[in-house]
Amino acid sequence: MATQATGADPATTQDTTATRDTAGTKAATAPRTAGGGRARTSAKGEQTRARLIAAARILLAGGEAGRFTTRNVAALSGVSHGMCHYHFADRTDLIVAVVADIRPEWITPLEEAVAGPGGYAERAERVLTLLTRPESPDLARLHAALHWLALNDERVRVALEAEYGRWRSCFVRLFRALADERGGDTDPAPLGEAFAAAVDGIAAIGSLDGTVDAPLVLRTLLDSLASTVGPQDT
Repeated sequence: MATQATGADPATTQDTTATRDTAGTKAATAPRTAGGGRARTSAKGEQTRARLIAAARILLAGGEAGRFTTRNVAALSGVSHGMCHYHFADRTDLIVAVVADIRPEWITPLEEAVAGPGGYAERAERVLTLLTRPESPDLARLHAALHWLALNDERVRVALEAEYGRWRSCFVRLFRALADERGGDTDPAPLGEAFAAAVDGIAAIGSLDGTVDAPLVLRTLLDSLASTVGPQDT
């Protein structure tokens, strides 16, 4: 998924200047966005941006985070270095675009599973199915590279933190659906956050030790947490 351009900040946006092409028709130069890049104005521009993001993903998934530069990305994508900076002000802009680009591969399906039809049991089953599906090696390496880059780049850290917040909120909404179903005043936030932490931990363990029965562990934990939701006996 190509990322959407952010809204322009009046304090940093250049006025769009009208120019004339060889046919005498009016065209407009693309205004800069708040992030320093330029707003996309054509299908060709969209394609070029997508090629740059795709190349960035290849470099990061290939373990090239340490030598990740806009020049290397431009070379891999077959786009000039100047054109790369037309779309992305700097390497961080490009990395943040990758952070958003992978959202449909791990967050959006989870959001759809929680928001889909049915009660808690149906939603929980869809969530568990997604969580126990093997992650693609490229996506796993991308996440690892992005975490490494976030250690030394505050903008990457903030972008990645926001994505993980969105991911964790899916589990909070799942337990909120259960609380609404059963009644009572159970706070779903700590339950969702606890389950999210467990999912993250199981994924880390699974990457090193293939003997862990992740489906069984996650189902057991989810059932245990769910048992605490609802009116409590007094």
